[in-house]
Amino acid sequence: MIDLAQELETNVKKQGFFKRWLKRLRRTLSSIFSFGSLVVLLALLTAIPVVQFIAFGYLLDVSGRLKNGCKLSDSLPKMHQAGIVGLAAIAIIIAALPSQLLTHWESVAHIIDADSRQAALLRGAAIASSIVATFYLLWAWIRGGRLKCYLWPQPKRLFSEGWRWSTWKNAPDQLWNFTTAFELPRYFWIGLRGAVGTLIWLAPTIVIILAFREGESGLAGLVGFLAILCLAYSLFYLPLLQTHFAAENRLSAIFERKKVRQLFSAAPWATFLAMVFALFITPIPLYLLKIEATPREVVWLPCLLFIAFILPARIAIGLAMRRAESKTIRPTFIGKASRFLARIGIGSVVAIYVLFVYVSQYTSWDGLLTWVQQHAILIPVPFLNGT
Repeated sequence: MIDLAQELETNVKKQGFFKRWLKRLRRTLSSIFSFGSLVVLLALLTAIPVVQFIAFGYLLDVSGRLKNGCKLSDSLPKMHQAGIVGLAAIAIIIAALPSQLLTHWESVAHIIDADSRQAALLRGAAIASSIVATFYLLWAWIRGGRLKCYLWPQPKRLFSEGWRWSTWKNAPDQLWNFTTAFELPRYFWIGLRGAVGTLIWLAPTIVIILAFREGESGLAGLVGFLAILCLAYSLFYLPLLQTHFAAENRLSAIFERKKVRQLFSAAPWATFLAMVFALFITPIPLYLLKIEATPREVVWLPCLLFIAFILPARIAIGLAMRRAESKTIRPTFIGKASRFLARIGIGSVVAIYVLFVYVSQYTSWDGLLTWVQQHAILIPVPFLNGT
């Protein structure tokens, strides 16, 4: 009896272990899918003029949340809703396949014999398939739009509740609540103010370039050098100031250099590594996509890569500033030496990035506009002018 009880207890523990493992696996796969859906949605928003401020505001908000102390799992808001939208898009594509196939067969039958009975039957089958697919999708969405809602329609509940008006009358309100939960106006406002503050920092560089772009060769070289100095000075602070602005949610915060210098002094090496990530590792390879413009019909595809690269950079900056908020400045010799070396390192990173910006005005599709359209600190799009 004792051996039997021990064996049953062992089996229960094994079952519990597998259940926990499967639950973790399901959560992991769900998170990966939701993150991918979020990146795709941000890329689609980035490809639309003006609306792209929403994507920029979201990127700023991610780093701002981290600076305010949020966990990494909580720093990507609306990821669950993005996963629901991504799942709905895939479901629509799959549900439309039978109708598309029947429509194709109907067109072939119509070409062979316009008055054939087969063409009429196929046309009716395509219409019926569309109606069934639409109702199936609506039934899945009204129950929450999760994966199990698409895989199992709950036929007993469908026949008992699907025909009732009470089941469907709140659908418009549910759709409205789901849409407003994305807080698109809030992200647009953050992105717009962040872009305005960033452009103010870049204003000296922009004015110098635009005022002397038609100058003589010797003057052009001097002007280029001045523009590089102005841009380098701005970039030394801008990634940190943008995160500080998003965390404080006020435009004046983007000009508080003293505050970000204090944060840098508290965590110099974390800031240095974040700047390496934000101004070197992630943005520089993307300049290859700025050489030739993509047709407007598929402009969201390069935007997908830009979002996938720039989002981790924003996370890195937020994590560095969160660490700085929890540290104190060390007035020791080692602390001063660390800050001095980290400043030199950040200066080197900024110099390399500015060099790529300078060269890109000769290789980028946008030409001189590349001084303004910098995906590392502004809206992550490859170019302003399409084909």
